[in-house]
Amino acid sequence: MAVRLPRPHRFDVCAAVAGLLGGLLLAALGLGVRRSTEPLVLLPGTWPLLVPLAVTAGCELLRRTAPRTGLLVGTAALAADTTTQGSLATVVMYTDLMYSAVLYGPPGPARRLPWITALLTVAATVVPYAVWRVPEALLVGVLVGVVSFTPASTGLIVRNHREAAEAASLRAEQTALLAEMDRVQAVTAERSRMARELHDLVANHLSAIAIHSTAALSIEEPATTRRALGVIRENSVAGLAEMRRLIGILREPGGAGPAAPEADPVAPTLDGLGALVGAARANGLDVALTADHGEGLPAPVGLAAYRIVQESLTNALKHASPGRVEVVLRRRDGALRVEVTSPYAGDGAPRAPGSGAGLTGMRERAGLLHGTFAAGPLPAPGGTLWSVRAVLPLTEGDLP
Repeated sequence: MAVRLPRPHRFDVCAAVAGLLGGLLLAALGLGVRRSTEPLVLLPGTWPLLVPLAVTAGCELLRRTAPRTGLLVGTAALAADTTTQGSLATVVMYTDLMYSAVLYGPPGPARRLPWITALLTVAATVVPYAVWRVPEALLVGVLVGVVSFTPASTGLIVRNHREAAEAASLRAEQTALLAEMDRVQAVTAERSRMARELHDLVANHLSAIAIHSTAALSIEEPATTRRALGVIRENSVAGLAEMRRLIGILREPGGAGPAAPEADPVAPTLDGLGALVGAARANGLDVALTADHGEGLPAPVGLAAYRIVQESLTNALKHASPGRVEVVLRRRDGALRVEVTSPYAGDGAPRAPGSGAGLTGMRERAGLLHGTFAAGPLPAPGGTLWSVRAVLPLTEGDLP
């Protein structure tokens, strides 16, 4: 199968045409690099110099697509040009071939060419002077340096600048990509936080409303209905107040960042556990609270413990069998241990619908503090209990 060569660049075509026309013009004017009477001129006359000129112009078409091939053929054409009167256009195009071979060629050979041309320049300076012993012999080295070393070193400088610019551009793209990834992660974390907060705020009150509204609709006793409606109203007002508080925090400038729940000055703390347990009792749960957490708890730990207890009481209200719910908080071994147990109803239908996100939210809260969380049924002397257990380190990463 024939190999199809890539089309030359438009600039390369223009350079080849300009070099060829310029060489033809110089030849028509009889302007050569050397006089026909010089001893090195083996092929005097105008026509012999046109062959190297045409070959070098053809090599210009390869300066980007095949720079090494163009340089090798161009070197042979330049050597042939030295046996004629020579054309300045051939020499100029050869310098461009040397420049292009370093700029567009493979990295390894391209970086070796300046060293090779430097050695050739030194050799072309020393050897003729050692042979002829005249100062004019040094001009041979100067000409070789101008034709080979100068364009090669210029091409290397330009190549290094281009590679540095490309590396800087790549670093900028990577930095932008990392910034976008950080932004996406921050947004995801914020959405997860808001989902936990909204679930904890709404689920407790709406579960109580659903259960007591069911009781009010199913029991035709005015006193029971009135008590149920009172509980519904209290939970509706409390839930509305919580939602207004959260919306107010979100509308404050800088109040909705990823760390906003820990910095929230009105976020619930363990000091509000008494009121939380009292509300659970008003909703019909038999709750016993044992709190031995001391003073000076970190705000994130206090908030996580409060939300875990709140969600556990909500789940007990929806799922637990009749019986006592035990809430125990103890500060031991550099961690706050939270445990909530309630009578386990097995696979019975819940008294209020749920989203199933409560356990996920509690596990996420414990995980954010590098703590542990577990929930599930446990055997007990009086029957099976549903136990929620969390260990929250008081210092990040200090989990016993």
